[in-house]
Amino acid sequence: MHDDIDRRLLRLWQSDPDLTIAELAELAGLTNAKAQRRLTRLEEAGILKGRAAVIDWAVMGYAVQVSLRVTLDKTEGRAFDEFIDAARDVPEVIEIQTFLGRVDVRLSIIARDMPHYQDIYRGRILTLPHITDIEALMTISQVKHQETLPL
Repeated sequence: MHDDIDRRLLRLWQSDPDLTIAELAELAGLTNAKAQRRLTRLEEAGILKGRAAVIDWAVMGYAVQVSLRVTLDKTEGRAFDEFIDAARDVPEVIEIQTFLGRVDVRLSIIARDMPHYQDIYRGRILTLPHITDIEALMTISQVKHQETLPL
């Protein structure tokens, strides 16, 4: 279904997402029309989800990032759904992941500083429904962050 040309297009676009279709086509050795058709097909297949602005939260004044590991009350049938729905409404929650195991959910939180984080934690996080346990891990440094695939 996906061949070496598709992988080449994806690899090129991952390495430089600012490339125009014409530049991408030229680098891949394709006509503009063929490159556009392939990219459209990759989008329709759900492989290529589009372009996004990558914002450096620290530069925008958010110096604190905390990962919260949350265990929910599994005796409540709708605990996951109700917790996740409520967590989505917290603007400083930038990522929500669910897990199988002792930890049910991980939230990534950003804050301007520690007092701001404490306000978020006390006023928004601890009021989320069905929490039985919560563990906070503060990010000290990001050693590796890579969103590209080895194509």
